[in-house]
Amino acid sequence: MAEPVNAQARLDKIVTLIAGNMVAEVCSFYVMRGDGTLELFATEGLKREAVHLTTMKAGEGLVGLIAKQAEPLSLSDAQNHPSFSYKPETGEEIYQSFLGVPVLRSGVTMGVLVVQNRAHRVYTEEEMEALQTTAMILAEIIASGELQALARPGTDIAVRKPLALQGQAMADGVGLGYVVLHEPRVVIKNLIADDPNAEARRLETALGELRASIDDMLDRGDLAHGGEHREVLETFRMVAHDRGWLRRLREAVMTGLTAEAAVERVQSDNRARMMRQTDPYLRDRLHDLDELANRLLHQLAGQSMVADPADLPDNAVLVARTMGPAALLDYDRSRLRGLILEEGGPTSHIAVVARAMGIPAVGMIENITGLVEAGDAIIVDGQTGIVQLRPQPDVEQAYKEKARLRAKRQEQYRGLRDVEPVTKDGVRINLNLNAGLLFDLPNLDQSGAQGIGLFRTELQFMVAERLPSLGEQIQLYRSVIEAAGDRPVTFRTLDIGGDKVLPYMSKMEEENPALGWRAIRIGLDRPGLLRAQLRALLKAAGGRDIRIMFPMIATVDEFDRAKAIVDRELAHLERHGHDLPRLVKLGVMVEVPSLLFAIDAIAAKADFMSVGSNDLMQFLFAADRENPRMAERFDPLNPACLRALRVVARAGERCGIPVTLCGELGGRPLEAMALLGIGYRSLSMSPISIGPVKAMLLGLDVAAASDYVNRLIDEKPCAVSLREDLKAFAEREGVSIHQA
Repeated sequence: MAEPVNAQARLDKIVTLIAGNMVAEVCSFYVMRGDGTLELFATEGLKREAVHLTTMKAGEGLVGLIAKQAEPLSLSDAQNHPSFSYKPETGEEIYQSFLGVPVLRSGVTMGVLVVQNRAHRVYTEEEMEALQTTAMILAEIIASGELQALARPGTDIAVRKPLALQGQAMADGVGLGYVVLHEPRVVIKNLIADDPNAEARRLETALGELRASIDDMLDRGDLAHGGEHREVLETFRMVAHDRGWLRRLREAVMTGLTAEAAVERVQSDNRARMMRQTDPYLRDRLHDLDELANRLLHQLAGQSMVADPADLPDNAVLVARTMGPAALLDYDRSRLRGLILEEGGPTSHIAVVARAMGIPAVGMIENITGLVEAGDAIIVDGQTGIVQLRPQPDVEQAYKEKARLRAKRQEQYRGLRDVEPVTKDGVRINLNLNAGLLFDLPNLDQSGAQGIGLFRTELQFMVAERLPSLGEQIQLYRSVIEAAGDRPVTFRTLDIGGDKVLPYMSKMEEENPALGWRAIRIGLDRPGLLRAQLRALLKAAGGRDIRIMFPMIATVDEFDRAKAIVDRELAHLERHGHDLPRLVKLGVMVEVPSLLFAIDAIAAKADFMSVGSNDLMQFLFAADRENPRMAERFDPLNPACLRALRVVARAGERCGIPVTLCGELGGRPLEAMALLGIGYRSLSMSPISIGPVKAMLLGLDVAAASDYVNRLIDEKPCAVSLREDLKAFAEREGVSIHQA
């Protein structure tokens, strides 16, 4: 491999050496092309003119079968196998025995390596192991890109081919840059061991250290630093003692591999199996094995599991299997151009933080960490959920133009910052900001928002390594109130539980977490946490007005009980001589459908109402928003959804209390137009959405929209969606419905 020869000469020498050492009459090396076909790149024993001429699809013939299944195949009578396929240009009809192994890297099939003999022969386990070891070397040659020059004109080898990958949009925007792996891949430079016994000892030492580190984190309760929850580490501890996994690692080392190469091979085999599993439980378990092997590799190499945020290059697109919001906050926002995750959806915690940071983000891209190499050119489209890996020049140019148009439009929106949000027929609309962290606060001035319509207090708890103290909470809430000045801020009490598990708290196993013990239910059952937070909020607002909202209220009684806790805390502060807030307003978040049937009763008791449209839609349609199969199944512009939202707006009007919609719905111009039509006069959204929504309402006649939208809802109760009708109305009326 070190000889200064061209790629073809190197491959020719490798297959000759393999054939000689394995006493095989044929050794052939096939490489996976970008179009999904396998091409013969080198052979010893078959006809040389077949090189770069013979091709087959994945699944075609014995070679194609190995590529498809990503598993070795050994046959003493290959021609009688049902998948045998004869290629006349190769001259292989005289060979009977066959041994082939997939060339894998990070679980991705990059090629197939084959040896053959004329005589009927049973290949030994040792011979298969030797061929698999050699396949690892060939995988590194393919990954280097060296073989691209040998590919037939107009074709790419699979490892370097451009890919368009569809995921789920998490945070809007377009980002062009270069891949930075959040967990950098360990580059294994030495695959073959000089002393297998010494490597076995290194492996055992690393395994012991890995298990000890997991035990230590569990014993100390120091879980948040790595963004890990207790149940994740418990799973890792269980897998780290799995006998089958340990046996495979030890067997791989004793074949002559270094400890790192042995872990890489077992990890790659696991990943290949994981990608072909349909059972979700097995996929999760194999994923655990893959993650643990990655930790073991870093332990052996003496490398940190995560990239150093200080070393982030310019134009970085962060790629990870999963990340916690605290980890993302460590990176320099000015250098980040995008975020791509194998896991994580649009309502996940990290998606909320990515939107707050203004970083385009896409989730649910399967095996993205195995498909990319550090430094690869990559494009993130946070609007469509598309990721372009190693894009062609014309694709890159098209996205650059899209980014330029977005920037130009954003500049136009910034010009609207100081324009009053008043519709064409003179109706004033309040446009507020959704926030949750200190770095959100400058957006108040930059966006021209009238206030903070939703401050998610749980984000401070989610990114902390331990439970924030009373003093830390007071400091945060006071900073928010002071930054807002005379603009109102609505603080939502802790909305934890369900999918929002704090890193330092144990997770309860529930069949339906979204419908389980979460938000106000935790606060009322375990009032210590809620009382401490309310005390911090009331202290921070001394001498000022404050608005506090309770999430996940399902009955009027729950609101009464929460309100009673506030009254007790106010009495406590007064008794101890603390400066009380000038005015306390208590509101309810309408997100549980039961409140729709007690809407007048709750409106009579609350000072204001806010609609959490994300959860309300999820519960209305019984569609888990974290489930990728359900995320786009129902349109919020369905008449049933709009009718439910109208119920809340009209109740607020009847009872004389303000109603704000705080979900993602209010930040999309077309949906916002529909909301204004059914009676909403206050919306809260991400900072990037305020400009487009303001541009929409400035050109809108609310009275005309109200007549049209309400008539549409009543006349088309069975429609799947009213989206196209609303688009047509906007076009007729000249209303801008462009996204950010």
